Amino acid sequence: MSGINRNQMAWRAAQDIEDGMIVNLGMGLPVLAGDYVPDGRDVFIHAENGVIGCGPLATPEAADTDLVDAGSRRITLRPGASIVDSTASFAMIRGGHIDVTVLGAFQVAANGDLANWDMRLPEKGPLVGGAMDLAACARAVWVIMEHTTRKGEPRLLQACTLPLTAVRCVTRIFTDLAVIDVIDAGFLVREIAPGITQEELQAKSGAPLHFAADCRTIAAPELAESV
Repeated sequence: MSGINRNQMAWRAAQDIEDGMIVNLGMGLPVLAGDYVPDGRDVFIHAENGVIGCGPLATPEAADTDLVDAGSRRITLRPGASIVDSTASFAMIRGGHIDVTVLGAFQVAANGDLANWDMRLPEKGPLVGGAMDLAACARAVWVIMEHTTRKGEPRLLQACTLPLTAVRCVTRIFTDLAVIDVIDAGFLVREIAPGITQEELQAKSGAPLHFAADCRTIAAPELAESV
């Protein structure tokens, strides 16, 4: 059971970003979605360190060490971009002005609870960043994550076992095996990766799955896996 790769996951999430949105992309896998926003959609990518309108990554020749996103990646600015201080950036987040935040996660519960930081990693500390503010205040919270852990344990659960980042916040999940909405009844599968059956997907999940009547196969383009 292979599923789609990380770049294909990011591509699939980007297809749901709508024209005119202000979107925050979390560190790691979520930031890849910014590379796949469909042409013609006017989108402002927000970085919580104070950039509203992140452009593509800077080339080594054009990189400015003072112009970075929240993950310290050297970026460019799109036309119309703004630079603000952290106070204004988080006022924008807490004021509900982010249309969508796309975050990574360790676990998501069937009611939308999110756990995306892990206190069991004392050598790294509680890596939470601005996720609590984003998860609690963005108009929509999407998650990109592998469907299971490296040990094969499910990340979709009836209830999270890790400390929560925010409660009842996640509305959509993109994994290497499926696209899933969180509804009142729990997890609703909208799309499944090629070659994966509903029974196989359920076996990889730690909570009951519901399948949309029009559930279809994820139609991602061929994209090389990120190194």
